[in-house]
Amino acid sequence: MAEVKKLSGAGLRGQSAGETALCTVGKTGAGLTYRGYDMAELADKAQFEEVAYLLVNGKLPNAAELKAYISRLKSMRELPEALKTVLENIPQDAHPMDVMRTGCSMLGNLETEQDFSQQSDHIERMLAVFPSIICYWYRFTHDGVRIDTRASDVDSIGGHFLTLLHDRKPSALHEQVMNASLILYAEHEFNASTFTARVCASTLSDIHSCVTAAIGSLRGPLHGGANEAAMELIQSMTDAEQAEQQIMQMLARKDKIMGFGHAVYSTSDPRNAIIKKWSKRLSEELGEDKLYSISERVESVMWREKKLFCNADFFHASAYNFMGIPTKLFTPIFVCSRVSGWTAHVMEQRANNRIIRPSADYTGPESAQWVSIEDRK
Repeated sequence: MAEVKKLSGAGLRGQSAGETALCTVGKTGAGLTYRGYDMAELADKAQFEEVAYLLVNGKLPNAAELKAYISRLKSMRELPEALKTVLENIPQDAHPMDVMRTGCSMLGNLETEQDFSQQSDHIERMLAVFPSIICYWYRFTHDGVRIDTRASDVDSIGGHFLTLLHDRKPSALHEQVMNASLILYAEHEFNASTFTARVCASTLSDIHSCVTAAIGSLRGPLHGGANEAAMELIQSMTDAEQAEQQIMQMLARKDKIMGFGHAVYSTSDPRNAIIKKWSKRLSEELGEDKLYSISERVESVMWREKKLFCNADFFHASAYNFMGIPTKLFTPIFVCSRVSGWTAHVMEQRANNRIIRPSADYTGPESAQWVSIEDRK
């Protein structure tokens, strides 16, 4: 059995920063569980809405609970008029993660969490409305249309996103892929954005501030943008043979190749095999093998040369592209999923709170002598 990767050094690597009952990452080098359930089994058998319910409520819903939960989420998809106005005034060339950050913050101004007894209602609202936020801005600024964000004939959050984006109900396959993708991204223990949310929550801040802070952390290219970077890479390649040559040249230059390796997993990222399977099915459905074959070759070369495996982001790039999703919207989809994990962590932090305030190792001068301003050089 493979060992969990031993972590050390800066960035709090290898140090426990608290306890959680939500998720395990990297057990036996590759495992991932949500509240004890194998993520792979959930991705195969569950709806994303079941997983979101599980993370926040601590158990899987029964049939009646799931039906009521989906019905509540569907009823919460419409955007407030004031939020629509804000979104319409964000420039077309804005970073879509800035749109998500601003949308969440504005929602917090309009629907402020007054006390923690309301937290479940606000969590459900964010799950329901985040696809509406990003798609409303995108369709208004890029297509010049004001969409109806209710899309009430589609039950799933993933199907809702695709309906708003493409103005039509998605195929069963596309809805399945989005469902699996949202489950894969739902939760991942104390990653940078989740830890940011927990730090914010530990100050007893409101839930919109916690999620806005998390979005800001996910925006950074070292955390949330690897699927976009992977898309740009594979789109620059002409075929599998040229892809191998290009990767070898990048490795020789010591260029960073996004979408490979992981801070915690030591043998593989369990999410990769799942999204890779869906990418292949989408490729076959389209009769378009180029991007998938390039992705497979890059994966093979990276393992052969560096023993680096794909993380969840790499084959997400081609999967999303096959479904006609613009590259700039890849990371906002991550937000639409991970808000389930972030908010579950906020609830967990609040339930047993102590402000998160680590110490630092001082590296500055031992002492400094005051010099009057006229004598300073």
